[in-house]
Formats: sequence, structure tokens, C-alpha cells
Amino acid sequence: MIKLTWLVGVFAGAVASAAPAVAQEITLAYGSAVTSIDPLFHNLSSNINFSLNLFDRLVEQDEHQRPVPGLAISWKAVDDTTWEFKLRAGVRFHDGSAFGPEDVAASLKRVAWMPNSPSPFTIYTRAIKETIIVDPTTIRFKTAAPYPLMPVDISSIHIIERQYEQAPTVDFNSGRAAIGTGPYKFVSYTAGDRLVLARNDDYWGAKPAWGKATLRIIPNNPSRIAALLAGDVQGIDNVPPSDMVRLAKEADVSVVRTLSNTVMFIHLDQFRDQTPDVTDKSGAPLPHNPFKDRRVRQAISKAINREALVERVMEGAAHPAGGLLADGFFGVSPNTKPDPYDPDAARKLLGEAGYPNGFALTIHGPNDRYINDAQILQAVASMLTRVGIETKVVALPWAVFIAQASAPNYAYSALLIGNGATTGEMSFPLRAQVATVSAATGMGASNRSRYSNPEVDRLLAKAMGTVDDAQRERLLQQTSETAMADQALVPMFYGDHVYTVHKGLTYTARPDGYMAAFMVRDAKRWTTCTDLRSATPRG
Repeated sequence: MIKLTWLVGVFAGAVASAAPAVAQEITLAYGSAVTSIDPLFHNLSSNINFSLNLFDRLVEQDEHQRPVPGLAISWKAVDDTTWEFKLRAGVRFHDGSAFGPEDVAASLKRVAWMPNSPSPFTIYTRAIKETIIVDPTTIRFKTAAPYPLMPVDISSIHIIERQYEQAPTVDFNSGRAAIGTGPYKFVSYTAGDRLVLARNDDYWGAKPAWGKATLRIIPNNPSRIAALLAGDVQGIDNVPPSDMVRLAKEADVSVVRTLSNTVMFIHLDQFRDQTPDVTDKSGAPLPHNPFKDRRVRQAISKAINREALVERVMEGAAHPAGGLLADGFFGVSPNTKPDPYDPDAARKLLGEAGYPNGFALTIHGPNDRYINDAQILQAVASMLTRVGIETKVVALPWAVFIAQASAPNYAYSALLIGNGATTGEMSFPLRAQVATVSAATGMGASNRSRYSNPEVDRLLAKAMGTVDDAQRERLLQQTSETAMADQALVPMFYGDHVYTVHKGLTYTARPDGYMAAFMVRDAKRWTTCTDLRSATPRG
């Protein structure tokens, strides 16, 4: 039997019910596109940031991504393959329906059912083989093997009302199915523009400070900053590095910054014998896909000047990356260091792989998803061209880019993208980005290169079933070392999350990048804790 019990008591502050005396309004602006407010459609951080306002999870994450009670007040492993969660009593959905274990079961079924997800949530739920409703406040999950990450993984699943288990995503976007148990209720949603929310005065936890919250989508950086300085919005995310110093000098705003859990990297097609965006320098298709050769992948890594990207493109608001997650997170290996910039070594590796004169490449990426994404693409293209890989850039709006990148034929040969470790530890990026793509296991959900390495899969599976934390961490380190030695992908840098809020408001920057409306507070009334479920009002 597993010698493991993870039992968490209810935080006293989580049930505080005091509401602000005066209903206030807040408007926040975000730089990244949102594809839906269906909380189980697309595992995308900008979508999740909106969903957090409407929907709760069994296990929430605090500002350090540590598990804290949510709709479950406690959890424990009762035997080798069974986890038990005790549910919070008295919780109601926005329409007045009582929350219960049937809603949890329906949410898990929706994850498995969800059609056409660009990046599904199945990576968190595949281990669950059976859901058992014990009583109105107890639910159990059976797994085929020991699964110590159950509380961590379940913290990524928002709970919907049971009647909407197979509601189309359009019903969530219209508001018909956007009925959660969260701190805010749906008012209206305009795709590509804004989500309007009203405070849920019957919320089971601490009431948010704002009676009305408007979440605007403003991808254009100057427009977002102008809205902040004009007072049209009271907080923004994705502050460009070029504006960070200037905003810090403004008397009426505060800049908040932290290292993120996100890595920016390049995926390289490793499954097609011929890849569509690679030719010789005359434009003729190459007979073989060069990215299947590890030496070519290593050459690309050595051709990238990470220090220059950090200092010149990101203006210091990033850190060179050698792996999938920055130092300080669980499972990160001290041995996955950034490749030093070495164009001579890159040319030598290309020659050894049979490409002494290089080749031509088109690299794709978004132009409105990440800070300076289009500039990053151009800089990388210039660096690759210097070592003989003549590189063109196609930068697209995120909605277009991700649809094509997620298509069954995986349209691109090389693409720039970022990945945030939503679980706050190494297993998530390994599962999502480098594990072999498998519908049966949910692994490789965002592995758009179709990289596959049996040794990586073996080590990862062993780590996922290891109960002892120290041993599991060593296995995750070994897995990431193996993947990086094989150049599964080309990591470039870990970004910083940078936000700005008006003076008089408090917000603590989080590594997951979320800035939900309830996380921004009136400094006169609230403590500086960013998790509403454990926040305490002052008076």
C-alpha cells in the first residue's frame, strides 16, 4: 500500500464572506488572444485566465503554484490506486443548482469527449480509469497504477455543471453554459474583444472586491499601455520590456515582475520523411527531412545566440534556457544548461549531417501571442541564415497559427511557440511537448514536432508512477536530460511575467502568468495574498 497521504484542511480565510461596502468596478487588459471561454476546450493560458473567474477546480493553486483547497476541502491516497477527495458542502452554481460529485464526473467526461481541441486537457485525466461517487461529498478516482500527481493534475480541471457535459463550445461562449461556481458570473462575451463579469455574491469563498469586472483583449502593446495611462483600464499584463522601465517611473502605476514557468522554444518536424517548408537553396524540395538528424537539430541550437535574444530582443526580461523549465521548479535538472552560441560548431554539424552548404527554411510563429514574438522570429531567422540555413519568416495571428499548427497533418516544418508548466513542475512540459503522441495515454498533446524517443517515454512513465518525491524528482531530471541530449526541441529562453496596475491596487505576480479579476485588489481592504480562496478582507 502507498505510504502517502495528502490531507489538506480548510483554510480559515477561504470561507470569509465579507463583501466590499461599495460595489466597485475594474477593467483589466490582456495582450494574448483568447480562443474560447469553454474551460475544457483549449489548454491555453489566456483561456484559463478567463475561466478562473467563472469556474472553480477541486484543487486550486496559490501564487507559488502549490495545491490549496478548492471545491475539495481535502484529498488522500487510500490505497495504491485510489485517491479520495472530500467535497465542499453547500456550494452552488451561478444558476442556483447544488454542486456535487456528479458535476465532477461530468467534467472529467467532457475532457474525454471534447472534439477538435487544439490542445486537450486529457494529459491531466488519462490516468483516471474509474470515477466512483461514494456519497454527496465524497468522490474517488481509480488509476491503473500508483499516481502521486493526482492532486497536481486535477488542479488543471475546471468543474462545469453536469447538464453541460456535451454542450458545444459555442454555448459556453454565448453564456448559456458558462455557469460555474466561481467568484464571478457571466454577463457577456465578445470574441476577440472582452468578457464582462458580475460579482457572485453567493460565492462560497471570499467575495471579490469588484462588483463588475471587464476583461479586455488588446493585443497591440501601445494601445494597451495607452489605455492604462488614460485610466480606461486599471491593470495590464504582457508589459513589453521596452516599456517596463518607462512605466516604473510613472507616478500613478506600479510594475510587478516575476520569473515565469514558460519556455520559448522551436519545434522541428521529426516525423515526416519530407518536410514541406525545407528546400535546397534553389527552391527544390530536399529528398530527406534534415530535422530527423540530431546533428541538424543541435546545429540549430548552437546557431542561436540566447544572450543576444535576452538582452536585445527581450531587453533583459528573460533568461537563457537549456531545458523545459527554469531553475527552482520541481524536477529541473542542474545539468540542462543553455547551449553556448557557437556558429562554427553549427556549421561543422551541418557538414557532418550532409548539408555543408546548408538549406532553405521557412519558420512559422505567431505575431500577437507572446511578448515580441515577431521580433524573436526575425532574430532567429537571421542567426540561422548566418550558419547557412537561409530562413524566411511567416508570422501569423495566433488564431490562424495555432489552428494550422494543431491540424492533423501538423502543417509546419519549424515553429516558434511557448509552453507554460501549468502544474508547476517538470512532468507537465515533458508530457505535453516531448512524450510520444498518443491518443490512448493523452501524452504528447502539444508535441507538434512528433518527436518520439522510447527511452524518454520509459523514464517519464516510471517517474509518473513513483510515489517517493525525491526519487520522482531524480527521474524527471533524468528524463529531461535525455530529451535535451537528443535535442527533442530547441529551448531559447524563459520569459519574465511583467504587469502594471494602478497605484492603490495590489497584485502579486505569479509564475503561471494568471491575472484574474479577483487577484487584483483594493490595497485598503485586502491582504496581498493572490488566491481568493485563502484571501482575508480587512474589515
